[in-house]
Amino acid sequence: MRKILFTVFTLLLIVGCKNNPKAESVATSESETEAQIKYPSDVIPFMDKWKILLGDGTYVDSLMNYQKEDFFYVENDGTTDWVVYKTPNSGITSRTSSNTRTELGEKAHWIPETGGKLTGTLKVQHVSTTGDATKASAFSVVIGQIHSDEGHENEPLKIYYKKFPGHTKGSVFWNYEINTKGDNSGRWDYSTVVWGHNFSVVGKSPTSYPEEPENGIALGEEFTYEVNVYKGMMYLTFTSEGHDTITFAKNLLKSDFATTEAIPQQIIDGYASRRTVGVEREIAYAGEVNYFKQGAYNQANIKTGSEIYDGDIKKQYANGSYTEVWFKNATVGASTKPNE
Repeated sequence: MRKILFTVFTLLLIVGCKNNPKAESVATSESETEAQIKYPSDVIPFMDKWKILLGDGTYVDSLMNYQKEDFFYVENDGTTDWVVYKTPNSGITSRTSSNTRTELGEKAHWIPETGGKLTGTLKVQHVSTTGDATKASAFSVVIGQIHSDEGHENEPLKIYYKKFPGHTKGSVFWNYEINTKGDNSGRWDYSTVVWGHNFSVVGKSPTSYPEEPENGIALGEEFTYEVNVYKGMMYLTFTSEGHDTITFAKNLLKSDFATTEAIPQQIIDGYASRRTVGVEREIAYAGEVNYFKQGAYNQANIKTGSEIYDGDIKKQYANGSYTEVWFKNATVGASTKPNE
């Protein structure tokens, strides 16, 4: 509507000033400038279904014709327009996290039995270049989530991209956080690899890195994910040119981890030495309100040994202490029956 009104005004101005070349030149210049502006909602029209939190703490719940320089804007790679999500290693974030984000939060909420569907086609352009290689979250960004809005407010899904310094290829994997039975201090994430390594693969020292994955995804390499929660089952599909298509199915209504004996060795190795390892409630996330998130949720911070330059965002951007993710397509809406 703003663009329509502006165009009408400009046309009237030009007509009214047709005998005044100087005024006509100014009106034409302003019209050309307006025509060049492209907002994220012009590239991915579903922005009316979301709110956003930016890496400087800015919160916005009306995203049509909205952008913010250095955080949420449009870039063209020569052939395609992309929505850019960019956020530093240190900034202002939500009450439940120490990680900054420029990330969409779905306005609509749903329970697993009702479900929903989220897709995204993206490329990760940058992750933090500093960090402690023994910290699993270092050098990584979450690019899609399902987040609970009740109970422990845990996350049945976090989709990650991670790349160690000096490596050409990084990893894509997804984590399932248990909906802990009782006290949430025993919570943990079980990680499943898509391409490359999973979350549990770390360096042997802060400055040593594991072997580079042969089938990983490079920075700037395009891939797509689909999250389809249908009648309590979570179906995941990952595709990328030159890579095998990978699919998963996870029941969100019945736990795989409801007994001590069912806790995976990955979790015992990664968590048991530092805190209690709990079990999940038998019904997992059944009946619990959830919502989707998408964008760049930076996992690098001072706790992961990543440089933050006293929280100065400009210095962080200038020195590689940020993450940047580009999306060219994305959808959100009702779930669909698998294979339809």
